Amino acid sequence: MEKTRKSGISYEPIAFGELPGWDQDDHLAALKAFISSCPRLLALNRSRATTKQRAKTPTELMAVCKAALALPAKIKRTEARALLETWFRPHRIVHREPEGLLTGYYEPIIEGSRQRQGRFEAPILKRPAELVTLVSETAAKRNGVGLTHGRSGASGVVPFATRAEIDAGALAGRGLELLYLESPVDVFFLQIQGSGRIQLSDGTIVRVTYDGKNGHPYTSIGQYLINTGQLAANKMSMAALGRWLKANPARARTIMNKNASYVFFRELPAGEEGPPGAIGVPLIAGRSLAIDPSIHALGSPIYVSVPTLATPGGKPHFQRLMVAHDVGGAIKGAERGDIYFGSGANAAKFAGKVRHPGNMYVFLATKLAGALEEKKTRHAGKSAR
Repeated sequence: MEKTRKSGISYEPIAFGELPGWDQDDHLAALKAFISSCPRLLALNRSRATTKQRAKTPTELMAVCKAALALPAKIKRTEARALLETWFRPHRIVHREPEGLLTGYYEPIIEGSRQRQGRFEAPILKRPAELVTLVSETAAKRNGVGLTHGRSGASGVVPFATRAEIDAGALAGRGLELLYLESPVDVFFLQIQGSGRIQLSDGTIVRVTYDGKNGHPYTSIGQYLINTGQLAANKMSMAALGRWLKANPARARTIMNKNASYVFFRELPAGEEGPPGAIGVPLIAGRSLAIDPSIHALGSPIYVSVPTLATPGGKPHFQRLMVAHDVGGAIKGAERGDIYFGSGANAAKFAGKVRHPGNMYVFLATKLAGALEEKKTRHAGKSAR
């Protein structure tokens, strides 16, 4: 087994036949999901090389991306499976716990307005001009950095206002209001999801997405309610949390302010595909996975097995190859993943119930996997002397 440098976890190579449900997966859909992020990964890698930043994506994964982009437009499922089994080798993640935790997220569709009117009084805000990015979300998790953003001023960069301070009016009168929703709870949940579709009264759909945050660490208010005995752990879900907040309006603001993190948004051009993930490519329902980037490289294929979770299509077990397209404030750990289920009410209903034990198997590019095995063999030889 080979330890990663910082996380203390180990990768143990396994055969494809040991992956539960591998034979039944749609390997062509999985390959297409992997290829979708390759142009962006290659562009980011070139940008880092030009600016003399250390590349964060394994060289071997980049080589696979180049090969994948050279494939003909049409290939068969059997060919897709053969390619995946040639390019990658699956690895079990070995850590302290016997299994991981999988949750779900989605792109909500919420009613809203471009003006404050009637029942629409809760604004979502655009990114303030003085907000500066100190370190990317992925780098912050990888390096254990606290504040990711700050406020630039005459005396330099200082911490930005917290959620409580912003809700109290710290940014009022600046013209930062992008759209208005019905409830602060709707705004809060949109910030948790990171993107959404806002349906205006004339039927127009406006798509908004993450455009930075105030930089303060994310705190789970659901976990706070569990810890304080206000919601039972076995009853917790996104839907249950939403119901509790809306049923307790006098306390909801105080509870939401326990999470000091605050997200800003921008409007996407009409015609954009699914909401963009952390590397800027559209998320794919049932194939895009949010991971902890301090452990896993974005763009990596990761096989997910959740035996107790049925798929939205009715299959008894959720077992498929996904791709690390996204990150999330609450996604921390070697086998902690957040499954993207798509847009709308059905996706919301399904994703809100997902909090299941499961396992994640990392697909390492063949040359990298071979190098790790060689290093492991050398280490074992030295230990035997």
